[in-house]
Amino acid sequence: MNTVIHKANTRGNADHGWLKSRHTFSFANYHNPERMNFGVLRVLNDDIVAESKGFGTHPHRDMEIISIPLEGDLEHRDNMGNQTVIKSGDIQVMSAGTGVMHSEFNHNEDQQVKFLQIWVFPNKQGVTPRYDQITLNKADRKNKLQQVLSPNADDDGVWVHQNAWFHMTDLEGGKTIDYTLKDSTNNGVYAFVIKGDVTINGEALNQRDGMGISQIDKLEINADSDAEVLFMEVPLSLS
Repeated sequence: MNTVIHKANTRGNADHGWLKSRHTFSFANYHNPERMNFGVLRVLNDDIVAESKGFGTHPHRDMEIISIPLEGDLEHRDNMGNQTVIKSGDIQVMSAGTGVMHSEFNHNEDQQVKFLQIWVFPNKQGVTPRYDQITLNKADRKNKLQQVLSPNADDDGVWVHQNAWFHMTDLEGGKTIDYTLKDSTNNGVYAFVIKGDVTINGEALNQRDGMGISQIDKLEINADSDAEVLFMEVPLSLS
């Protein structure tokens, strides 16, 4: 088993006034050559956007971009004609492919929006851009794993152009669950603790800590308190 630990307070930090962001991997003005990615997982940003503020229209290409709102409502617009709002319990995916322009704003005037912005390198270049979002039943992750993303359009959750699976869980303190990798030969798992305290394969993790794990078939997750965790299983090779 190989592991890498990223404690919450060691992440990159950006404060633009309207935007406060913590970067697990190198992003924008934060550059750490030892934190460029975990396999094809390129970006994991923990963002807080002030009331009625947001990211103006900007381009992306050849990237799978996933947004997971934690609090508040996030408004999305793009040049594919989509104008939507996502909130806690939703998950959004955009395949940038040959190129897309989009903006993201806090939909509300009276509360912040908090969300995870995640980028995954695709296994296909130059695909037709697409957008999707779904609403999940959060009760389906209570003390168990809920699949929220996969490579397959017919599976639970959204899908991406990559051999990747995301799961979320909402654990009561004292509960234990296992995660078995879908492709232990080629993939590793990056676990991100959204809330609470957990022990994963003997490693104690706290709120907003992250851990990448590879060369293993299964994880054992023990909830040391009430906890929410996101598991991102991704290929380790960028090729």
